[in-house]
Amino acid sequence: MDTLIQHNAPTLDTLLGGFSPIGLHELGDSALLDRIDTKYVVGMGQLEDALERVSGQYDILCVDGRRLNPYQTLYFDTPDFDIYKQHHNGWGDRYKIRARRYIGSDVAFFEVKHRTNRSRTIKSRLPITQVTTQINDSALAFVDANTPFTSSGLEPKLWNDYQRVTLVSKTSAERVTIDLTMEFGWEDTQITFPGVAIIEVKQASLAQRSEFNAQMRRLGLRAGSFSKYCVGVSSLYQPPKSNNFKAYFRQINKVMGADSYVTLR
Repeated sequence: MDTLIQHNAPTLDTLLGGFSPIGLHELGDSALLDRIDTKYVVGMGQLEDALERVSGQYDILCVDGRRLNPYQTLYFDTPDFDIYKQHHNGWGDRYKIRARRYIGSDVAFFEVKHRTNRSRTIKSRLPITQVTTQINDSALAFVDANTPFTSSGLEPKLWNDYQRVTLVSKTSAERVTIDLTMEFGWEDTQITFPGVAIIEVKQASLAQRSEFNAQMRRLGLRAGSFSKYCVGVSSLYQPPKSNNFKAYFRQINKVMGADSYVTLR
């Protein structure tokens, strides 16, 4: 991952420096815990083109002087990967359960991400002191209150590390997150996806205009479904079902190029 950052740093740093910085206390309504998500999988060159086009329309989250901030996530699932299978089978109403550490701000949350059958994403979170593979009593109660799963039946499945850029619209309740240098791991197995950027445009409603979405269309880049958790499970495990995620890997391989080809296990 360090090689990717060093290779792209001069161009990427210059582009990120063109956005006006804001702090965590200025996010306000743009935190968007109840929202509509639009996702893109792009290469670094495509990302740089998009950033250059929207720099006047968005501010950038700056934490302790950093515009590119490290995140660490630990995902939980049932022993039989029921959460993974909900997503694979196309359930309109589905969940992700995770602990996430925001390394730059040194805070952590236990989080439930609920995708409703109306295509809204509702995120609930509980402050925790650290991310561990054990779910403490307060997090157990939090899971029971916010999901249909039994908390005692969950186990840790996947670590996910990445670096994130967060853009905030100057004019509307919209936030754009850009995840880079993705790395997935469990026990002694790891996989990375160099040169891949995962973009999520998060809005209160699709009825509002998004300058970022508009520029992506002008660049000929199409939105689509993408789940970091499902990509990680498909890459590190031999899940009972994975065919419906082949499109994810086709897109990743298209971005990475033939020299870094990855396949489903």
